[in-house]
Amino acid sequence: MYSSQSQGEANKGSVQFKATKGCLQIVFSYPAQEGSEIKRKRFYISTGYEDTPIDRQRVGDTVRTLQRDIDYGEVDLSLAKYQPYAALSTVSSIPPISPIPSAKPQPTLSELWERYTEFKQPQVSPSTFCKDYTKQQNHIRRFPSQSLDDAIAIRDYLLSNLTPDAAKRCVSQLKACCDWAVEDGIIEANPFSSMKIKAPKGLTEDEDVSPFSKEERDLIIQMFESGQLCCAEGNATTSTTPVMCASCFSQAHVHQKRLGCNGSTSPRA
Repeated sequence: MYSSQSQGEANKGSVQFKATKGCLQIVFSYPAQEGSEIKRKRFYISTGYEDTPIDRQRVGDTVRTLQRDIDYGEVDLSLAKYQPYAALSTVSSIPPISPIPSAKPQPTLSELWERYTEFKQPQVSPSTFCKDYTKQQNHIRRFPSQSLDDAIAIRDYLLSNLTPDAAKRCVSQLKACCDWAVEDGIIEANPFSSMKIKAPKGLTEDEDVSPFSKEERDLIIQMFESGQLCCAEGNATTSTTPVMCASCFSQAHVHQKRLGCNGSTSPRA
């Protein structure tokens, strides 16, 4: 314990500082009014400094200031004057600002498809791999963008450059690829998951593309059956399926006009 007390000052008050749990503390006594009486009271000031040679010197300066005020009867009983800055405020170290982690680089569609095909290749036959996966890779290389963020533009490109059915199959493959990538943690979301392409249904008989109308077809069959076309006899010995030559087609067409497509095959007199 360190003291600045002298014999002449004992009656006025004394100042000391001591180490308590490794920290320096100032202790002094001074007459103070308490009610109607003046009593000597003991005061404690926590300095916030550690018990080191440098900090003891700092606290020593405060002790000398306090002792001077005691001698002149000018002690600040609020003790604010004697509080070292270390005790007045606790300075918290500002933690370093952690840099915001950069977003995981997103693979391109070509890179993603290549990794997906490496995963799928052992699970499918060579013919299926060549037919479906290699063909899809060729489509992907021609996309207007390789970014997953451009899924809508890719869909529009497919609809503009492929048949609806082929575009639908291509989008289905992209969905499967991105689903796999999400499960493996390669990407966060599948931009094709809710994308749908409706391929038109098969053509009806009336919409089917045919070189003959229904009436022409029925008339030709009837003329074959009645032997009115030369091909019917010419192919009788060589094939069970009649084959119509250009001459017979013209003959059937003329005959259709004469009959007015009324279904009758009886020749005119």
